[in-house]
Amino acid sequence: MILADKIVNLRKKLGMSQEELAEQMNVSRQSISKWESAQAVPDLTRIIALSQIFGVTTDYLLKDELEAEEFTESVASDPADNTRRVSMEEAAAYLQTARSAARPIALGVVLCILSPICLILLGGASESGLIPWSETQTGSIGVITLMILIACAVALFLSNGFRLQPFSYLEEEPIETEYGVSGMVTERRESYTAQHTRELTTGIVLCVLSVIPLFLAAIFSEREIVLVAGLCLLLAVVAVGVFFIVRTSIIWGSFQKLLEEDDYTRKNKALGKPLGYVAGAYWLLATAIYLGYSFVTNRWDSSWIVWPVAGVLFPVVMIVSKAIVERKK
Repeated sequence: MILADKIVNLRKKLGMSQEELAEQMNVSRQSISKWESAQAVPDLTRIIALSQIFGVTTDYLLKDELEAEEFTESVASDPADNTRRVSMEEAAAYLQTARSAARPIALGVVLCILSPICLILLGGASESGLIPWSETQTGSIGVITLMILIACAVALFLSNGFRLQPFSYLEEEPIETEYGVSGMVTERRESYTAQHTRELTTGIVLCVLSVIPLFLAAIFSEREIVLVAGLCLLLAVVAVGVFFIVRTSIIWGSFQKLLEEDDYTRKNKALGKPLGYVAGAYWLLATAIYLGYSFVTNRWDSSWIVWPVAGVLFPVVMIVSKAIVERKK
């Protein structure tokens, strides 16, 4: 096993991210990344520092023929280590599956955002006298369209969720990648970085600018149907922006899972299950509030505000939940 893979494996066993190791080593994260992808080799001083941090001998780090870890006297090997090994073939299969599933999952989110547009448009057109349909007729057609779009979205979520299910352990269990896997994943991530930055930026900018159609409609016309059209265009722009954000986030997350970085360090994995329950319950509650308020008041033209409010509050809820779980542990 080469030095690069030993650094990756030892870092993961301590549950450290590249940033945390870089901080202890007093180097940049890019330096750690280059060491782990075998693009550079640390000098002797830093080899000694790595030995002290990981609690292994310098011989183990420097000699490729030494496969079994040689710990210093102060560190004992954990006989209960149950890390799961990930082969090159398995890692490549997961990256391919995540990439192919990212687009339909993002499309499912888009369908959820677009689902009330028909209901809003028909309601506005009926109230403005543009179509000779009653409120009951327009409402029924709009709700049917909404439910069909949501059903299609659920089908996309379930079908692609089943495709990713065999790799769910990457989010829940500590892993140890086999020879060359870390370097392969790091190389693919670096080649995707520019696209990730571009898509994430595009998505965020579109979401920020999405309110412009509604403001323009309010400025240039007082007709209700124009305001309704502006609102529908707002949702459409948000849907496009969210598509870019969700798609690229899924692909980027696949790299992070295999490298056990950011949200997927071993420490965060230990907290993952209870936080997952919190996240699931949170969004189920948000959905219930949205549907309940919309059906009771029939104000589909304004009930969409539940989603951006829920999105803003979600990080706060997760931060508080994480602090509570960490304190209990």
